[in-house]
Amino acid sequence: MKDWLKPPKPYAIAHRGASAYAPGNTLRAFDLAADLGADFFEVDVRLTADDILVAHHDAETAAGTPVARTSFDELRTETAAARCRVPALDEVFVLAVRRGIGIYAEIKDARAAVPTARKLAEHGIERGVIGAFDPDTVRRLEAIGSPYPRAVLVPLGAEPFAYAEGAEIVHLCWERMDRPQDAVTPELLAEAEAREQAVAIWHEEDPARMAALREMPVFGICSDMPELVHPFRAPPDWRVRTVAHRGANTVAPENTLPAARCAFAAGFDVVELDLQQSSDGTLLVIHDGTLDRTTDGTGPVRAQRWQALAERDAGSWFAPHFRGTPLPRLADMLHLAKSWGRGIYIEVKEAEPESVLATVRDAEMLEDVFFWDHRPERLSKLRALEPAARVMSRRQDFDTLEETMEAYGGPSLIEYMPEDDWGDFERVRKAGIPIMVCYMGRKADVMDRVIAARPDIVNIDDLFLFRERLRAAGLGA
Repeated sequence: MKDWLKPPKPYAIAHRGASAYAPGNTLRAFDLAADLGADFFEVDVRLTADDILVAHHDAETAAGTPVARTSFDELRTETAAARCRVPALDEVFVLAVRRGIGIYAEIKDARAAVPTARKLAEHGIERGVIGAFDPDTVRRLEAIGSPYPRAVLVPLGAEPFAYAEGAEIVHLCWERMDRPQDAVTPELLAEAEAREQAVAIWHEEDPARMAALREMPVFGICSDMPELVHPFRAPPDWRVRTVAHRGANTVAPENTLPAARCAFAAGFDVVELDLQQSSDGTLLVIHDGTLDRTTDGTGPVRAQRWQALAERDAGSWFAPHFRGTPLPRLADMLHLAKSWGRGIYIEVKEAEPESVLATVRDAEMLEDVFFWDHRPERLSKLRALEPAARVMSRRQDFDTLEETMEAYGGPSLIEYMPEDDWGDFERVRKAGIPIMVCYMGRKADVMDRVIAARPDIVNIDDLFLFRERLRAAGLGA
């Protein structure tokens, strides 16, 4: 067995790329998967009528024509029109090499097995796996002496080791069970070890099941959300907390549930969001006071009732994949955060403090939320209404540090920007007030400065750059 088939922790295998955030088997999905920390691209492989290897899952095109009887140009034209352009396998492999990602090729057309092995070698890809549901397809690779590990995908109900006999990887496709993680027993893993076979896990997107799976000694875990396989964890000697500005807004549309879900899956502790209020008092998560920029609607948010706003599309402006994504209510975001055991940072904006506090209290999230607004009178009112409310003050909003630390009856944290004077940090720490640094950019040198300062909290757009710079600083993560 190749050494890399026994990793110290399971590989994150991006199922058709990051297919939770882009159409599966597209270059956008694969590129996003690399951004989100994938170790392997799982790609479905078929052969067109003119013998071009393509990344395509279904046997037929959207028009109902078999892919095997469709030319590459015809397939490309059809899928480009639908904004989910099918890539040639060559394109996927070029991207994988450039991003340093392995390939986990699932053969959907038996004729594609041997050409895929040759294509892996042609591109110089060392970490490559070729698998299929059909054991006979996998045996074709053995017959030609392919150097790439072979995987057999085991359907529910089949005996794993009999079904995948002779393969290097037993890939369990058990996602349709209620608690599939319970079936990956120590006895099953010991049997695989005795047979010198690695185990791969079905595509998993449930955080509770993933928490159990990622601790198992398996080769890898497939997921539409590759960031969920190994979410960020703060270094042992710096228990920094992370805030996602408007959610994972480079992956999914800002201030939506998909953006928040991605942020939590990636390991962010807190999602920052902005509030507006409808004409009938519903608290909505949207940055602008108007609908024009981030929805298919127009006009002021406050001029419309919730029933009309609920029909707005808050996703298409970002990417066609998110068409139909609704505007979330504050209650929706609080429920999501609570289900993950995470927190929310609320910028109050045009919402009424009384309504905001009532919604947070109803969700039993007061201890897991902190508040800010650019109008000091709003924060003062909020703190007067609820002395236990966690309120943030910004250093740049006050002339002196003393004023900053006394604002609103004493802030729960103080935020600094890169342009502020960080020489205050020691005095703030002695006062027992947590420090948050906010940096929305992607300059490595600024991120390095943030890391060197060791604030208690970082408010950032790009968690993965942050993790990369932590590693460069020798802090692991």
